[in-house]
Amino acid sequence: MTVSLEQLRRCHIAVDLGAARTRVFVKGAGLVVDEPSAAAVNTRTGALIAVGQFAEKMTGRTPGYIRVVRPVSGGTVIDIEMAQRMLRHLLGEKLRRALRRKPRLRAAATTPHDADPLAQRAAIETMVGLGARRVELVDTLIAAAVGCGLPVEQPEATMILVCGAATTQVAVLSLGAIVTAQRIPVGGEAIDNAIVQHLRHHHELMLPSQSVRPLQLALRGNGLTSEGPESTEIHGRDVATGLARSVHVDTAAVRDAIHTPLTAVLDGIGKVLRDCPPDLVADLADRGIMMVGGSALLPGLDQMLRDATGMPVEIAERPDACAVLGLGAMLEGKIQPLVLDPLSG
Repeated sequence: MTVSLEQLRRCHIAVDLGAARTRVFVKGAGLVVDEPSAAAVNTRTGALIAVGQFAEKMTGRTPGYIRVVRPVSGGTVIDIEMAQRMLRHLLGEKLRRALRRKPRLRAAATTPHDADPLAQRAAIETMVGLGARRVELVDTLIAAAVGCGLPVEQPEATMILVCGAATTQVAVLSLGAIVTAQRIPVGGEAIDNAIVQHLRHHHELMLPSQSVRPLQLALRGNGLTSEGPESTEIHGRDVATGLARSVHVDTAAVRDAIHTPLTAVLDGIGKVLRDCPPDLVADLADRGIMMVGGSALLPGLDQMLRDATGMPVEIAERPDACAVLGLGAMLEGKIQPLVLDPLSG
């Protein structure tokens, strides 16, 4: 990691392309973009109509010739051209002009753990489309660990759980490197889908795509624990008649529906701990798990992990932006590598 830190200090811009949100950090300016990874396109002309927040609001509300696309899935760019266009519009003309003035623009980007060469190439091509002459790729797990203030460079174990929209990544880090890690294909979208399916099967109610989050907010406070509210009112469309209808949903049943996809996350944590050296597991018994990522804010998830693992669980101060803030800290030289001098003789 020492060499990559030196290279990262020469970078001018850091980008975290997530399935849910795109974040851009510019050296000297801080976090300049934090918008949903969505773009609305006119399918007749190919013109870009909206990006970010406005495009996300258009989801499910557009006429036939307008399509809302998401160029990133599971931390991997699946539509390079659309990702480039979306990024250019999110940055804005003024910032793009400032970046173009740099003769050799260097960019840093996050990639999921164990990303295959095609996924890495897609991330590089996206940055090249912004004018970058050189692109450095950083593992999301390391960037997020730095961003939430974990002592990544020290010879002691730190465990991080990155809860994304499409995937969850869990890893144990020591001496600036990943000791063991696991990528689980379950994220916030799987949890949203579990809620939607529960309402469809048990209440014959089709939930608008943008109404899942308010239901999760209704579970806040004690969230997934039994001390939460007994019921909450949900508005949607009746499956049979197609008419608008409201139902009172039992939150205990919703909690049970959410628990099902979360068992895969618990299995992943167990596998990482089994693969980890005993000395590092002993460190983790005191230090516990740090949760980052947008889905870390799912109400009660931290308590569920405490109960299942018996380890302390903390949520980072800004869990959704940890990865890009960690990259930004590396760009600005705030992270000092641990220097290991070879012994003479």
